[in-house]
Amino acid sequence: MKILVLNCGSSSIKFALYNMDDKSVMISGGAERVGLDGAFVKVKLANGEKKKLMHDIPEHTEGVKFIFSLLTDAEIGVIKSLDEIGAVGHRMVHGGEKFNKSVRLTDEVLRVFEECSDLAPLHNPANLKGVRAVSELMPNLPQVGVFDTAFHQTMPDYAYMYAIPYELYEQYGIRRYGFHGTSHRYVSARACEFLGLKAEETKVITCHIGNGGSCAAVLNGKCVDTSMGLTPLEGLVMGTRSGDIDGGAIAFIQKKLGLDADGISNLLNKKSGVQGITGISSDMREIEDAAAAGNEKAILALKMYDYHIKKYVGAYAAAMGGVDVIVFTAGVGENMDIMRAGVCRGLEFMGVKIDETVNHNTRGKEQIISTPDSKVKVVVIPTDEELMIATDTMALL
Repeated sequence: MKILVLNCGSSSIKFALYNMDDKSVMISGGAERVGLDGAFVKVKLANGEKKKLMHDIPEHTEGVKFIFSLLTDAEIGVIKSLDEIGAVGHRMVHGGEKFNKSVRLTDEVLRVFEECSDLAPLHNPANLKGVRAVSELMPNLPQVGVFDTAFHQTMPDYAYMYAIPYELYEQYGIRRYGFHGTSHRYVSARACEFLGLKAEETKVITCHIGNGGSCAAVLNGKCVDTSMGLTPLEGLVMGTRSGDIDGGAIAFIQKKLGLDADGISNLLNKKSGVQGITGISSDMREIEDAAAAGNEKAILALKMYDYHIKKYVGAYAAAMGGVDVIVFTAGVGENMDIMRAGVCRGLEFMGVKIDETVNHNTRGKEQIISTPDSKVKVVVIPTDEELMIATDTMALL
């Protein structure tokens, strides 16, 4: 079976076509600047060849239509007919408390999902546009939704509740939901498989560290806590997001700068994190270069970045009564060895020992980076959310 995976953002559409017989990627890529001038689609073929195609994409339906046309294109296409596609799997961001697993997308499911849009006003409407675009182009094609928040629905109430008036939870659903769930689910299971451990008997801490970042405590295969909250703002220091911050500080900043709710949200989500601390960039590679050159703010940003991850690792080890495996994944987690070393430094009391040489030489591949005598296995596991979506889609069909 061939399954198309779509990830529709507010101004982008990522895609990958899988041959599920061997779980290979036949073609992948993404449309960028949807609804804006200068829109284009990047394509990566199975042989590694890359192409960039300029194409006017005023809205998501046109973007999905163009992507479908590329799949059967005479020059770069990989299938002869769209009828070869067995289903489409969609990344759906916020399922609230409504969805604790992947589901076949029906009119009723989409209605319930749309009710969650208040919780993710930028992401959920874009996800819906992608689903409706496919329905318009191929109305009989089965579609499946895989939710970022679903994996975290196993958290106990004392972990996901905020200590605010309870009626705010009852009326508006204000609680911790967590994100990156598809990634945390994939790498926690894959790490156990890679290490020859039984997931249902293992305590795992997963660190999904990219421009956005989150940690999760996975006890015996189920998530029991995660660092992101009602929104992706809470938790770690990120590229442009502040992470954890005193609510009183937010009110103080609003008064001092005369900001409304949108203004303070913009400041904390888009102008903070390592970008806000350094004034240089949200790209950790540039921050690392600046720190190596002696930039004091960059050095401070790196220390804060590592420290917050370390705090969550320690907290989650306490929450689970120990830890067997620590996993680093996503763009920064898979490639930035000084971050991994910085996080693990000082965790020797927990039995963590890093092989500095192996860690330094590990980028973007599955690798044990702890020493043979380390009581806690520390591993790098590249994430594959698209494969997880494709696998869920096939399983549901």
